[in-house]
Amino acid sequence: MAQDLVIGIDVGGQTTKCGVVDARGTVVEQTVIRTDTYEEVEPFIAELAEALNRIVAEAKAEGCIRGIGVGAPNGNYYTGAIESAPNLKWGHHKVEFAKLLSEQMNGIPVSLTNDANAAAVGEMTYGAARGMKNFIMITLGTGVGSGIVIDGKVVYGHDGFAGELGHTCAVRHNGRACNCGKNGCLEAYCSAIGVARTAREWLEMTDEPSLLRSLDKISSKDVYEAAKEGDKLAVKIFEYTGRILGEKLADFIEFSAPEAIVLFGGLARAKEFLTEPIQKAMDENVLALWRGKVKLVYSQLKESDAAILGASALAWEL
Repeated sequence: MAQDLVIGIDVGGQTTKCGVVDARGTVVEQTVIRTDTYEEVEPFIAELAEALNRIVAEAKAEGCIRGIGVGAPNGNYYTGAIESAPNLKWGHHKVEFAKLLSEQMNGIPVSLTNDANAAAVGEMTYGAARGMKNFIMITLGTGVGSGIVIDGKVVYGHDGFAGELGHTCAVRHNGRACNCGKNGCLEAYCSAIGVARTAREWLEMTDEPSLLRSLDKISSKDVYEAAKEGDKLAVKIFEYTGRILGEKLADFIEFSAPEAIVLFGGLARAKEFLTEPIQKAMDENVLALWRGKVKLVYSQLKESDAAILGASALAWEL
């Protein structure tokens, strides 16, 4: 295989997904390894390099890898380090991840950023934001992440950590505690965990009948399945979630005037229940100057490949 190829790696708290990707955005080979079985980064990097060499061989791509892109929690684009990532057992201090991986991979260059920024680059390269120079990526997963693109470039700020829109305040007074240590963060309401928490709180506050009452543990997926069955409480939970998200998106529009906001992640699968309340709250709260001008779109990346593609897009810039 004589063409240029890149590797994309998505480092998660439990697993790490990696794949060999061609210029058209096809994942040629991929694999998954555990992240959470390692207390130290060095043995993890060693296993990761072994897995990468294996899929490179399976793709018959030896000598064709142009670069490696990595999306990781608290990944710093400027330094190539993962810094104080609480969900990574080995990530509680500064880890020179890009340098360590490049050394293990015989000097292949490595570019690293946080997972939401990687998703934004991936969407701009392969997905719904192709051709756009100004957009905001919102990732709705276990948390709420964001990647801000202005004039075709991801905004990293002076320290590499710009774009933490999930930790802007959505509920100013008596807001929920967030894992980051603040109260009222958007993530505490509009993440998968936030939706499940809303469900539990509302079930305690009301006697309204719901399919959710029969469940011991409630996930956002359970709320989605109940909403699809016509469960009124579940539908109202998504309306509440969508309204809070739409109000914050109106604020985000006013500081960067994006062409579009792209929604991505597991919770975005509930778009038939989220889109209308998001759009309504956005329109009601944004300045008239931008009303109706900003598109609300959903990721076009194949969910099974999205994390790998997002990270791999970084490597084409190397």
